[in-house]
Amino acid sequence: QVQLVESGGGLVQPGGSLRLSCAASGNIFSIYAMGWYRQAPGKQRELVATITSSGSTNYADSVKGRFTISRGNAKNTVYLQMNSLRPEDTAVYYCNADRVISITRGNYWGQGTQVTVSS
Repeated sequence: QVQLVESGGGLVQPGGSLRLSCAASGNIFSIYAMGWYRQAPGKQRELVATITSSGSTNYADSVKGRFTISRGNAKNTVYLQMNSLRPEDTAVYYCNADRVISITRGNYWGQGTQVTVSS
């Protein structure tokens, strides 16, 4: 069973920084891409950033220049460095693993971690 575990959320003041971490486990042979999505109250889940196994990245326009996604040295880990945070970044952030090859194949989500940007 593939599992994604996120950590690093919390409360931060506007202009501050946070670093989210996500580790995938469960007899994984390969993952095509990992990424971060977020969902604010009353809004649909939206893409924040993704990174493929070859290192190609994709960012939402709203976070370009402020957020950086990276893969960890440990296999199947991904990080999201968030700088210059704004109140509108407040949301539950979800880790995603796409095109996972394991005992089963599929797309998997973490349980989510809350990020609140407020003074």
